[in-house]
This record gives sequence, C-alpha cells and structure tokens, in this order.
Amino acid sequence: MVDQATQGLTNEGLQIETTTEGTGVAAIVGDTVLVHYTGKLDDGTVFDSSVENGRSPIEFTLGQNKVIKGWEQGIVGMKVGEKRHLVIPPALAYGAAGLGSVPPNATLNFDVELVEVVAPSDAAATPPSK
Repeated sequence: MVDQATQGLTNEGLQIETTTEGTGVAAIVGDTVLVHYTGKLDDGTVFDSSVENGRSPIEFTLGQNKVIKGWEQGIVGMKVGEKRHLVIPPALAYGAAGLGSVPPNATLNFDVELVEVVAPSDAAATPPSK
C-alpha cells in the first residue's frame, strides 16, 4: 500500500506519485542519495537522463541545495528501490531563467529511482578508500 504522504500535491505545487514501493529506511535531509532519473518537458521531450547510455546515478546530499528544489522535496522520504514520478513547477525547477535545453518557466516531469541511501553516520563510519 502506498503511503498517502507520498502522493498528491505539496503546498508549493510539487506533484508526487509513487509508482513502485521501496524498502528499508526512508531518506531524510542530511543523507547522501544516489538517484537514477529521466527528465522530460511537458511535451515529452527528454532533456536529461542518467538511465540512457549506462550513465551512473547522480549522487548528492539532501538539504545542501545542490539540485533543484523539486528534487529536494520529492526525494525526501523515498526508500531504496522506490520509483516516483515528480511534476515540478517552474518555481521549484529552473524558473524564469531556464537552463540549457530547458526553456524559461518550464514545468518538468521526472521519473526518479532511489538507488542507494548513505546516512551521515554511515558515511562517517566508512574508512576512506586507498
């Protein structure tokens, strides 16, 4: 059963739909996450994807504002293996400026899959690689 908290519309206009349930502990602010994604414009044009051509998932730490706000909000609470469809309004994406092939004021559609979560305590306990 899908938790209602992972469905619907946030106060800022982000639409979240869980399409596949994940397992384990939910990602929280401060966790480092690895995410596969495909980003599309409203007309279906793919503007970026980590899934194509065998690319690695993107890695970032939730809460550090290294990705668009729609991702920050839409990925919190996901579990490993979980897939979500995010519809991100311009204010939570690239806004009036746009970016690259994303036009100004574009609503973005992302299919995201949480591949891995590394909690801050896990990262600190892992010895550096040689």
